[in-house]
Amino acid sequence: MQATSRFNHVHYLWDEAKANSLAGDEVALFLYRSNLLGADLRLTNYGGGNTSVKIRDKDPLTGNPVEVMWIKGSGGDIGTLKKSGCAALYMDRLLALEKVYRGIQYEDEMVALFNHCIFDLESKAPSIDTPLHGFLPFKHIDHLHPDAAIAIAAAEDGRRITEDLFKGEIGWAEWQRPGFDLGLKLRACLDENRAKGIQLKGIMLGSHGLFTWGETSYESYVNTLEVVETCARYLSAHYGKTRPVFGGIKITGPDKTQREKQAAALAPVLRGLCSSERPMIGHFTDDERVLEFVNSFDLDKLAPLGTSCPDHFLRTKISPLVLRLDPAEDLGDAVAVKEKLLPSYEEYRKLYKAYYDQCKHPDSPAMRDPNPVVLLYPGVGMFTFAKDKTTARLASEYYINAINVMKGAEAVSSYTALPRQEAFNIEYWLLEEAKLQRLPKPKALSGKIALITGSAGGIGKAIAKKFASEGACVVLNDIHEERLAEAHGEFVSAFGKDAVRATVLNVMDASSIQEAFDRACLAFGGVDIIVNNAGISLSKPLTEHTEEDWDKIYDILVKGQFLVSKAGVTVLKKQAMGGDIINIVSKNAVVSGPNNAAYGSAKSAQGHLTRLLAAELGPDKIRVNMVNPDAVIAGSNIWAGGWAEGRAKAYGVTVEELPAYYAKRTLLNEIILPEDIANAAFAFVGGLLNKSTGNALNVDGGVAMGFYR
Repeated sequence: MQATSRFNHVHYLWDEAKANSLAGDEVALFLYRSNLLGADLRLTNYGGGNTSVKIRDKDPLTGNPVEVMWIKGSGGDIGTLKKSGCAALYMDRLLALEKVYRGIQYEDEMVALFNHCIFDLESKAPSIDTPLHGFLPFKHIDHLHPDAAIAIAAAEDGRRITEDLFKGEIGWAEWQRPGFDLGLKLRACLDENRAKGIQLKGIMLGSHGLFTWGETSYESYVNTLEVVETCARYLSAHYGKTRPVFGGIKITGPDKTQREKQAAALAPVLRGLCSSERPMIGHFTDDERVLEFVNSFDLDKLAPLGTSCPDHFLRTKISPLVLRLDPAEDLGDAVAVKEKLLPSYEEYRKLYKAYYDQCKHPDSPAMRDPNPVVLLYPGVGMFTFAKDKTTARLASEYYINAINVMKGAEAVSSYTALPRQEAFNIEYWLLEEAKLQRLPKPKALSGKIALITGSAGGIGKAIAKKFASEGACVVLNDIHEERLAEAHGEFVSAFGKDAVRATVLNVMDASSIQEAFDRACLAFGGVDIIVNNAGISLSKPLTEHTEEDWDKIYDILVKGQFLVSKAGVTVLKKQAMGGDIINIVSKNAVVSGPNNAAYGSAKSAQGHLTRLLAAELGPDKIRVNMVNPDAVIAGSNIWAGGWAEGRAKAYGVTVEELPAYYAKRTLLNEIILPEDIANAAFAFVGGLLNKSTGNALNVDGGVAMGFYR
């Protein structure tokens, strides 16, 4: 409790009982400490920072005791770090690399030599931070990116503030790109202070982050918390002291409901503009920290400067694009809005190219996508766009880190960003490029967003699973809330929280449909694939059909397809990226059968509406196709409500005999499953049929009467 009470700006999470259960296993304690530090985003951002421990272990070749350093491997996250995500290296070999070091212009070649220092053959690739930990002689080391510390590190007179605040106990290293040479400079900083009789408890990296340490895992943990707490308290005491935060409030935006309405209306337009090179996925936030910044007088001064910490910069680009739109802008005319925004995008792309041309080296990788990642809408919030939802969300989180840094630096001094050349050297670092080249090839639906109606079960759920497994973000929806919640949990478990959203949708209610598309736009930036799957069934003789039966069938199947398509096409046209509509129709659209007047004729209407929309939407590169299933029994909702009994009666068999009856009447003698329909839907959107529209794909095992003529 005493330790806990010392901290107001960071979380003290150490559990003595848990730590005692790990006593004697220094690597386990190092992992425990790492996970605690990574659990508090005020201490470090996702994937940022590094932690290590040095232990004595037995050399498997000689049997002699050797010093080994365990450190987070390249690309990992300390919040979820496990032993399998670490690199373990012989310390004597790592330190011996100094003998072959040829100078800072050759330091990248040292990375390959780290592999010659590997102790544990199951190690992850050692990160670029490895020598920074190796050249410091402490058993436990934490290198983090706390906003509070970086705010001081990025302040114009950050070095003086650090010396005054910590009475010389925290050293200072000027900005330098992480690597072998910076490791040597950290050691030199330590040695210089020791020569003066000063025992440092950490080193501040200019514009970058913080190094702290201890002789036990607990000592390192508490030391880290104390240093960050001190920084945070210092900043807190200065907010608003000499001038209002960010110069004060310049504009007052609308309430949250109106902000989200504006964001949902604008997101598809922004997504289309940001996707000129490749399809992007979006993220929106109106976090209070974002609003404080975008609504301020200092926005125009600070936003163009960009970020300071390399971890922030790599994910947010050189600078954000500030949208010159009123918070209450009329966004009803998407074409007019796009025309208003396009010059800003063109100017951003032009400036990015100029930045690349000015800073590039002879061996620099080719220029990447020149579109902005971060877009700031004063009064409304922040959009971020990236190759997938996780990357877009993390870009948003990193820019909030950058906002926190700017806020703190401006409160105690003046904020300084990375010089453009240094920023370029990070962004187009050949080691970073090599890391990008090692990434897996994108899946067929990466960068795509799909909304499938009735996707909490049966065919719709199978389609959503197929699309998600192929890389799409999916918007699950259903009229049944309990079933939807269950499906959502299943998808989050299988594909992760970033790949899926869920919303109640009633295809007979235009406002419900609009809300679902608004949620898709807020969550992902828009939509690319619309699957009209929701439906019901009815099997009765004509004389037993009621008017209510007829209206319900047509309202759900035909009117529902019309309303969902209409709302979806509005989003697709805002994006101007083309897209797909797939209608799950039926063999009954073309095959006449008994006791099927309402359902069969409604399916026929769905089929012709498919052809009509294909003809209308072709110029917009929106493909409209249909899949015609038959007799999909497993997991399908259409068999509820008496349909199975009605069809069994019509064919003179029992309900139990229906699956075999349907299979036997097909040319392939096959039972049709929801997954078969999902595969057919994927065939239309997976990239191989991009020049096909107005088509029907039968998935019925082969019903000759259903052949198209």
